[in-house]
Amino acid sequence: MSLREELKQTSILFISKNKNKFIEASHILSSFNIKLEWAPFSKLEIQSSSLSDIALFAARNAFESIKKPLIVEDDGLFIKALNGFPGPFSSYIYSTIGLNGILRLMEGVDDRECFFESAVAFCNQNISKVFVGRVYGEISRVIRGSCGFGFDPIFIPKGENLTFAEMPLNYKCSISHRAVALKDFARWFLKNFKYYL
Repeated sequence: MSLREELKQTSILFISKNKNKFIEASHILSSFNIKLEWAPFSKLEIQSSSLSDIALFAARNAFESIKKPLIVEDDGLFIKALNGFPGPFSSYIYSTIGLNGILRLMEGVDDRECFFESAVAFCNQNISKVFVGRVYGEISRVIRGSCGFGFDPIFIPKGENLTFAEMPLNYKCSISHRAVALKDFARWFLKNFKYYL
């Protein structure tokens, strides 16, 4: 089967155990008529300070096993006053010290500047490519909101008064780091794989 036939017959796999990421990615890409299929597999991660390197390695490794067009997304919260921590270790830090742990680390710190970064890696039999999205903002003083996931309740995007966790899904998915990266991917994908639709 040719790559063209393969892409016509299948959706793109989204490799992640995090269903919330899949829901957001599907929502973002639906406006481009790109369909994702959730593949809740563990991805192999390398230790690196670069989210792009982590996502690209995981995507290539997953493709070696699955042999279907796929996406892997990795993201991190980078806090200026903590020298970029937790960064690529965000998932581990969230599962260990959580939101309250980050707020304790930021007690008495006036500089709350930070950014969220997303690295989306696409891989098929011919191409592997990474798309990066970044949104700047600040760490809130308290946990706010019940929507979203991860560090959303303590991240206030620049120019906004609400945390990601206080925003409706539609709005968050229009301005988030994940949206920036996935929209870049979608524009590239549709330009290079028009026959997919």
